[in-house]
Amino acid sequence: MTGPSGAGKGTLIRALVERRADLEVAVSATTRPLRRGEVDRRDYHFLTEEEYCRRVDAGEFLEHVVFVSGHRYGTLVSEVERILAAGRSCVLELETEGARAVAERIPKTVSIFVRPPSFAELERRLRERATESSGEIGERLALARRQMDEAGDFDHVVTNDDLERAVSELEAIVDQELTECGRPVGKLSAP
Repeated sequence: MTGPSGAGKGTLIRALVERRADLEVAVSATTRPLRRGEVDRRDYHFLTEEEYCRRVDAGEFLEHVVFVSGHRYGTLVSEVERILAAGRSCVLELETEGARAVAERIPKTVSIFVRPPSFAELERRLRERATESSGEIGERLALARRQMDEAGDFDHVVTNDDLERAVSELEAIVDQELTECGRPVGKLSAP
């Protein structure tokens, strides 16, 4: 799942995974510091710059990017392998660059672009979140404008204008894609 910061990817993913026993979210790795309330290996694998670079050089990442903040983010191959070995489909929360890298490396990847209802709403969400400085928010907004133009490059586009509607749309996409690839569809419970 991809889209600009503030589009609500994380919120939608959490709601989707709560409904589905057959999905699990891969915990990304990052070099950014922990934020208040975050837990290492639950929210992210928090790595030092040196450890992160060592793992990149060793080929341990499925995808990795340097974000506008200068911090590194990526998906460890071992995290995806762990989820698949447990018999679940893996959900990744990625920036557009990372989503493209995964699609190139794993041809059967299904990409979903999450779009906010409007750019003004995206800006409101980023400012309300208050996890970045105003300079970082400005950089994220500039990047978001470019990313919004890329939405059509992905397999599906979901507008996050209403949480319940958007999650239901995501679940329908998952059902369709899992059925087409011959995997059993395993809902946790009816919504």
